[in-house]
Amino acid sequence: MCGIVGLYLKNIILQPTLGALFEPMLIEMTDRGPDSAGFAIYRDSVGESHTKFTLASGDPEANWASLRDDMAKTLGCDVRFDVRGDHVVIVTDGDFGTVQGWLAEYCDRVRVVGSGRVIEIFKQTGLPKDVAERFGLAKLNGSHAIGHTRMATESAVTTQGSHPFATGLDLCLVHNGSLSNHNSLRRRLEHDGSVFQTENDTEVAAGFMTWKLSQGASLREALEAVLEELDGFFTFCVGTANGFAVVRDSVACKHAVIAETDDWSPWPRSTAPSLTCQVPQRRRFGNQRRTQYTPGVTPTDYAKHRFAESRRALRQFDPAGTAGGHQ
Repeated sequence: MCGIVGLYLKNIILQPTLGALFEPMLIEMTDRGPDSAGFAIYRDSVGESHTKFTLASGDPEANWASLRDDMAKTLGCDVRFDVRGDHVVIVTDGDFGTVQGWLAEYCDRVRVVGSGRVIEIFKQTGLPKDVAERFGLAKLNGSHAIGHTRMATESAVTTQGSHPFATGLDLCLVHNGSLSNHNSLRRRLEHDGSVFQTENDTEVAAGFMTWKLSQGASLREALEAVLEELDGFFTFCVGTANGFAVVRDSVACKHAVIAETDDWSPWPRSTAPSLTCQVPQRRRFGNQRRTQYTPGVTPTDYAKHRFAESRRALRQFDPAGTAGGHQ
């Protein structure tokens, strides 16, 4: 059992407050994932000749300035960095493949957790509120973010096993559910050269998407392949430079609730000038649920409303508290 949240700000006036709006949404998912938390935030795009690398270290006293100086000297490139907790965001004009190869050899305790022109990924063990505070989430600007709170049931509680998992440049994935064929799929991908750092089934899903994209598939084709190749119960949220997509298995037993106003949305559509976030009132159409609104509430209020409703429904369906899943 885990929690997934996402927020896209269509109104650029709100983008300086993305972190402040997003942080309480992530914290609201604590009951669904108290072991660890993480988020991908899309902000401060760099030029076409530059790349951002988000790095994590198992050493809280990591000497990031030394890494910066060594990279600049060895590769002859410009390097800037921003330290947040035990992560650092490096911006460089060095060749992507060359920098990636150098980082892989630099130190066993340094891991690349994300790369692209706009994405920054931060994740750590601990309560979501502590993770958010550690990385200064509330003060971050941006256009959109996706987040995850984890309750581990099959693999270790580690930073490496936390979500999001990168799937390519400016791409990442978070997951709620359980995959039944991840071991066989892992062996197939390893045979083709993929390398995994954890026993987490979500990393296998991320690795599968990365492999499909490397074979020339479009993002849509990769997502369609996920539905065909992965067995189990799952909801994936895939972050991209322009927004994010939600993918669910055919049974769709892992709930996903999507709302939209003129100013915020899970989907990147047109920008609007005014804030009209609202509390939902449900209408049922067959098996579908649609949402109406009345003015006055933030995305965080919406998340709280829907989460409280989900918990009530779960207690009615599973009073013993046995329902769940793995990430």
